[in-house]
This record gives sequence, structure tokens and C-alpha cells, in this order.
Amino acid sequence: MIDIYTEKKNSKDWILKNDLYFNLSTSNEEMSKEEIELIREVDDAILTPDKHIETKYGLGTIRNLSSGCKTLLNIVKHPEKVVCVEECGPNVLKKIFEMDNIKVYMSRPSFMEIPKNVRLRFNDKEVVVGSAGYHAWWSKEYERREGHDL
Repeated sequence: MIDIYTEKKNSKDWILKNDLYFNLSTSNEEMSKEEIELIREVDDAILTPDKHIETKYGLGTIRNLSSGCKTLLNIVKHPEKVVCVEECGPNVLKKIFEMDNIKVYMSRPSFMEIPKNVRLRFNDKEVVVGSAGYHAWWSKEYERREGHDL
């Protein structure tokens, strides 16, 4: 199940600034073969043993990865934390919504592929399944927000 939170909370268990958190914390951790493969898939970058990346644009450091790639790695490395996914593009969101037992924050819907059997729990309450459930939940949420002038 993927837990989705739609109201921002400042907590040590939340990562709202992915680039900063990645640069100060996650980038200093060892990357597994799976994580190195994610870097290749998402940013088309090769991670070297000394934490540099090789891309078609040249050589950089691991801190030069895209915000989406950093967000994905923050989720993979810290599944116990709620991670903001609002800067992610559809390629990264597709990967995120194929995962299980993660927590994400999004204040608005994003349009991406959601597998039909994925269970999503909104704000620790309502459980829906797949794209149809996801879009139906957001439709109701926008009606609620409109009714409360939010």
C-alpha cells in the first residue's frame, strides 16, 4: 500500500525539500546495485565509485542528479519517511506508484500511470485502488475544497 498525505506537516519524519535532504544526507549513503540502476533509468547517468555521475552532458557529482531522481532515492533509502513528490515528472511518478509500503505527500493530483491493483490510502483514512480510485478520490477532494473555499 502507498500512503498519500495531502496536507503538509512539518515533522522530522517528513522530507519536503528533497534536493536539500538528498545533498546533506542520502547522497552520503552507499548506493546499492538497485539504486545505481534507478539512477541510470531515471537520469540516464552512470554512478562512479567515487560518487560522480557520467551523463551525455559530461561529468558531475551525485548532487547533480535531477530533483526527481533525488526524490526517488530519498523514498527508496528512507521508506519510513513521508516524502514530497510534487517536483517529480511522470517518469519518476510511474516508478513511485509501482512501489509498496511507502509514504508520499502531494497537495494536488498528478497525471501518471497507476497500476490497477495498487492500493492507495489517503490521509490514513480512505483506501482506493488503482487509477480509477485515485482520480475519483481527487475529484471528491476538489469538491470538498471548493465547498470550504480552500
